[in-house]
Amino acid sequence: MREEAAAFLRARRRPLELIIFDCDGVLIDSEALCNRVVADLITADGWPMTAQECEHRFVGMSFYTMQPVIEARLGRGLGTDWIDRMVTVVTDAMARDVEPVPGAREALEAVTSLGLKWRVASNSSHTEMAAKFGRAGWGGLVAGRVHSAVDVIERGGAGKPAPDVYLAAATAEPASPAHCLVIEDSVPGVTAARAAGMDCLGLVPIGDGAALRAAGAIPFRSMFDLPDLLRKALG
Repeated sequence: MREEAAAFLRARRRPLELIIFDCDGVLIDSEALCNRVVADLITADGWPMTAQECEHRFVGMSFYTMQPVIEARLGRGLGTDWIDRMVTVVTDAMARDVEPVPGAREALEAVTSLGLKWRVASNSSHTEMAAKFGRAGWGGLVAGRVHSAVDVIERGGAGKPAPDVYLAAATAEPASPAHCLVIEDSVPGVTAARAAGMDCLGLVPIGDGAALRAAGAIPFRSMFDLPDLLRKALG
């Protein structure tokens, strides 16, 4: 995978101006914890679910996208405060227990040292991400660089797999989508990146990466590999 990703980046014909990182599963190892917490909450709402089932059904989705799916399954509404309740419980869990993805901090620091700009774009709310980055001690590191799908949803857009949050990150820099590289780990996220007109590397710590490849990403194995891959892209 490393060699394939390196060859892909070397073959790029467009200058690399901006790296956009997904948060969950790329920078912060939050997905297993989030799946357990969310599965318990959905079970309490009346749809029995394990953490594994939660991941299979909802990986990469925002609570805004999840709510109508759950309501359709239950045959009833969950209330206008359902998203707020989910965010509160998930945020509390993240503030206590979440940890960074191995190699993520080193990757961010390497991107900076290479003179590249970077941002974070996630389906998570700013409240959730503040808890995650606060727990990791990264509050200052990511300050002013974080984009949430909540922002674009409030303006009439949509979260991933729609491209809106990635386009918002590029606009804020500013950078042309063609000059951006997204780092993702989910099919909805890869789909969003490709819909935004951005190249995408797909983080695949385990497995062959077939699902991410089919969505349009080039798989790579570890965040520890990213600095060297980017050096080769610039070299």
